[in-house]
Amino acid sequence: MSFTVLVSTSSFIDTPGAHVKKLLDTGFEVVKARGPLNEDQLLSYIGDGNRFDAFLCGEDDFNAKVLQAAQPKIKVISKYGVGLDKIDLGQAEKLGIKVTNTPGVNHTTVTELTFGLLLSLTRSIPEQNALVHRGEWRRQTGRELAGKTLGILGFGRVGKEVAKRAMAFGMNVKVFNTSWSAQHTAYLEHLTKVFSDSLFQEYPPVVSRAPRDEDLFPNVDFLSVHMSLTRDNQHFINRRRLNMCRRGVFIVNVSRGALVDQKAMADAVRSGQVAGYGADVLDPEPVQPDNPLVGLSNVHLTPHVGSRTYESVVRQGSAAVDNLISALLGTEKTRASA
Repeated sequence: MSFTVLVSTSSFIDTPGAHVKKLLDTGFEVVKARGPLNEDQLLSYIGDGNRFDAFLCGEDDFNAKVLQAAQPKIKVISKYGVGLDKIDLGQAEKLGIKVTNTPGVNHTTVTELTFGLLLSLTRSIPEQNALVHRGEWRRQTGRELAGKTLGILGFGRVGKEVAKRAMAFGMNVKVFNTSWSAQHTAYLEHLTKVFSDSLFQEYPPVVSRAPRDEDLFPNVDFLSVHMSLTRDNQHFINRRRLNMCRRGVFIVNVSRGALVDQKAMADAVRSGQVAGYGADVLDPEPVQPDNPLVGLSNVHLTPHVGSRTYESVVRQGSAAVDNLISALLGTEKTRASA
């Protein structure tokens, strides 16, 4: 049986590997489009709805209008990645469109970028690099992570990995999650046990839960955002919560741009309330010329590359292709969560 698939995630397209071969070996007709695609671009590709059986997508705007236009041929949307906030899941269910994602394949890669941004901010790495390349030897004084407290917003796979690595840096960790379970408690207990070893005695790290977000913001030196975006938590990092923070806090966001009020963040950086902001995600994406964060010193931005390593692309891409094949052939699993 032949199917036609639109692949719009640029990571998948740009990175050679087993994931590409796996898709091509299906014999499906594969159409490539460099995303993320907005509504108008998707509608242009979709046409009268008789072209594509499936989409292998990244951060494309699959809103209700787009999903309706993709009828009657569309059968599945295979998300390359975890977050499903760009897909109207209610409309997809109503139209009988299967939606899959790939949890559990990129948490290591995203975690590593988190610490890349933290170190970039605290040691002014891009600025120091630029000085030396200009022939200047003007050294800036940075800050250590060891002995400081990192607040983690969101305690899923990435949040847990960030906590583990932060404690290895000698940081104390305070965690807030909108829901809490016995599994979360067990993970904290396990971390406490592991890091009680004398190997970490110079900076003995402590991990604890903040029952409310109000218990987190005033008590951390660094803040790392790892929440899934929902209708209820847009601009969760807003002016009020930024003002609750200690003056001079460093904040990193590798989750979703819309979790942060970017105007409020820009003002907080200018005032010194936030000493530095590092983000792999913006709202909207791609970056727009009028984004209030662009051009600010002490703001380090990357173009949503948190999961874009050769290793992670192959893992995510292969999982997305597996989901695509299973859904088209009617053997799919239920949709995974973040």
